[in-house]
Amino acid sequence: MGDMNNNHHEPRAHFGAPFEVRSFRFQWPADLAASWAIEMEVLILGWYVLVTSDSVMWLVGFGALLYIGTLASPLLGVLADRLGHRVMLCCTRGIYAALSLCVVALAQADALTPAWVLAVSCVTGLIRPSDLMIRYALIAQSMPPAHLMGALGVSRATSDSARIAGALTGAGAVAQWGMTWAYAVVTALYLISVLLSWHVAPSVRHPSSSRGSAWVTPFIELRLAVVYALTKPALLGTWLLAFLVNMLAFPFFLGLLPYIAKEVYQVDQTGLGWMGASFAAGALMGSLCLGSNRISWPAGRLMLTSALIWFAMVMLFGQLSNIHGAMILLVVCGLVQSACLTPMAALMLRDCDVQYHGRVMGLRILAVLGLPLGLMLSGAVVRSWGLPLTSLIFGLTGMGFTALLAWHWRAHLWRTPK
Repeated sequence: MGDMNNNHHEPRAHFGAPFEVRSFRFQWPADLAASWAIEMEVLILGWYVLVTSDSVMWLVGFGALLYIGTLASPLLGVLADRLGHRVMLCCTRGIYAALSLCVVALAQADALTPAWVLAVSCVTGLIRPSDLMIRYALIAQSMPPAHLMGALGVSRATSDSARIAGALTGAGAVAQWGMTWAYAVVTALYLISVLLSWHVAPSVRHPSSSRGSAWVTPFIELRLAVVYALTKPALLGTWLLAFLVNMLAFPFFLGLLPYIAKEVYQVDQTGLGWMGASFAAGALMGSLCLGSNRISWPAGRLMLTSALIWFAMVMLFGQLSNIHGAMILLVVCGLVQSACLTPMAALMLRDCDVQYHGRVMGLRILAVLGLPLGLMLSGAVVRSWGLPLTSLIFGLTGMGFTALLAWHWRAHLWRTPK
């Protein structure tokens, strides 16, 4: 009831405005604890798999399993809409905590093996890609619409900070305490996240979206959500842009970054770490800027403009030969990445009826499938034509399609209210 009362008057526009909503005061630290635990866990288990198996293929398999839930995210969105987003979030984070306890027990008994790690990763990988989807849907249900984008920016800062601090903490914890106690810290963070998540305002359950029917199958619910999204130009245009940046922009800052660090700038793992940290630092800066509630641009216009700048930075990134200039550019790229993706989520949630929040955000996660497609395509083009020409092709293609989306759905994306 406290959150419903908060909706009758909009908080003033400042960085702390989202925290005037009681639900957000619990959700933000819960998300922060979960984000730090996730980043630490990936680092700890990835390092363990590599050291114990001495196989890059095992490491690649571990990384791939973390994303298998992308295809299941729309169905998890159906489940979240039916059960309620708070219940869904507590259940998934409870599963993380239970599995991490199993890892601690196996490590303590000296029975942990890479096969066990991959089994755990398979289960968590089924549900983890949907964590961000549920976070955003929960925020949208209690936050005044005028401050939704700022709240999403503050929320996204939890993930951005975790990529920096969580990774450093994970590495330090293993070195200082060993595998068992380091993973016990991960377990504690998950448990804290579950306890805090339970105090988030509960959402209204929507057991069925079909009229005249008491119950429908999850697949029918999903089909209804797809039809619904296709009839909403803002949702369709935003989803296409999400797919576009995953396919044509992200490959240069995720999968190709080790290649660029080694072959172009000729630096070691430390240099690669600084490059990754530069991108994450820029993303954190962008999230904090959006969280300040000081940006007056409409969400759609900010999203499209940031995407155009991002693709321009992709073109420039491929031409640089100095690592210091590249790190500065990576900070800018991280900043515009946040300025593109956060308004994207705000636009989708605002243009979507509340009973479809989980499913529509689940469909949004499917856009991540553009990333493996872009990685395979960029790898082939780089081998044939080199990085400079590849970045020009990808950047120009991205700018062209972004401009086309902006023109075709200008009434729904470019001219949208704040």
